[in-house]
Amino acid sequence: MEAKTAQQSPLDLAKLVVYNASTRESPAFTLTSEVGMTVMTVNVHEAKTQLSKLLLRISMGEEVVIAKAGKPVARLVPFAAKRTRRVAGSAQGQVWMAPDFDAPLPDELLKAFEA
Repeated sequence: MEAKTAQQSPLDLAKLVVYNASTRESPAFTLTSEVGMTVMTVNVHEAKTQLSKLLLRISMGEEVVIAKAGKPVARLVPFAAKRTRRVAGSAQGQVWMAPDFDAPLPDELLKAFEA
């Protein structure tokens, strides 16, 4: 693996983690595609030794599957903040709508949209 230099961006560092599964460098890493999302499979030992680099990849939207003896046992995904429940009427008195908001547009404005 290459050494970290001052010119490398986080994306360059993340690329260092990716290995070609057909080479003998690190057969633990493989890349597959799953509906537009990049998924990396890594064995437990590689996950422990490369955790910070895997976290960088995860923070960029990728998934990492940790396998033990070739069988998936865990999936690491980017953290999604818990959505707050919306309350109906919470913006009451803060929104104003003109009485004629749905009136037909003036001819010159309508022609500009149709051009």
